[in-house]
Amino acid sequence: MSVSTVKLKINGVEVTVPEGTMILKAAKDNGTIIPTLCNLEGLTSYGGCRLCLVEISGSPKLFPACSTPVSAGMEVTTESDRLKEYRKMTVQLLLSERTHICSVCVANDQCELQSLANQLGVDHVMFERQWTNDEIDSTHDFLVIDRNRCILCTRCIRVCDEIEGVHTLDLKLRGKDAQVIMDLDDHWVNSCSCTSCRKCAKVCPVGAIYIEGEPVFHTKNKDIAEFILARRNRKWRQ
Repeated sequence: MSVSTVKLKINGVEVTVPEGTMILKAAKDNGTIIPTLCNLEGLTSYGGCRLCLVEISGSPKLFPACSTPVSAGMEVTTESDRLKEYRKMTVQLLLSERTHICSVCVANDQCELQSLANQLGVDHVMFERQWTNDEIDSTHDFLVIDRNRCILCTRCIRVCDEIEGVHTLDLKLRGKDAQVIMDLDDHWVNSCSCTSCRKCAKVCPVGAIYIEGEPVFHTKNKDIAEFILARRNRKWRQ
């Protein structure tokens, strides 16, 4: 069965992609990487981090590339001075909302937020910082959650729900006060649904969920959700 395609321009270059493709994937498939922290191949789009904002010709608004589908004749700009300033501001806001001190973080040099800050030239935070003092839950046999480092990307929640299928993790409260919780907001050791699969630690972009005693570079695997889905689809087709 043939797949309908559309033509659009990304940074002035004409590309052809399947109809319904999100701008983020269309750009990536054609060699243009748009920064993001909440999006992950294999998981549903969340649109929470707002780092993937792009410009579309004819509109004064900025659009999240992860949740905006392509359309015929669309002209997308992924890099501009305006977008760079928005992204720098977003990274500064993320750094200001929790206690992010890279030098003492388990994910130092393996952190996507830190990497983006370096790429964008974020060398200071112009907002008043909120030095959180939330409890670190290390009651699980080997998994640890430090909510002081969480950026609320919900990758862990989505991989737990959509890939592992147990929905142990969820959010409570709203805005910057939101927190990832286990089951009915209990300590991890008391969770009756957690399978200890480690997927939450593998997809966490920062040092919020990690495996105690294991180097973070051994744990992280951004491709785990896409890998599992691909294997499942292959099995179903057989």
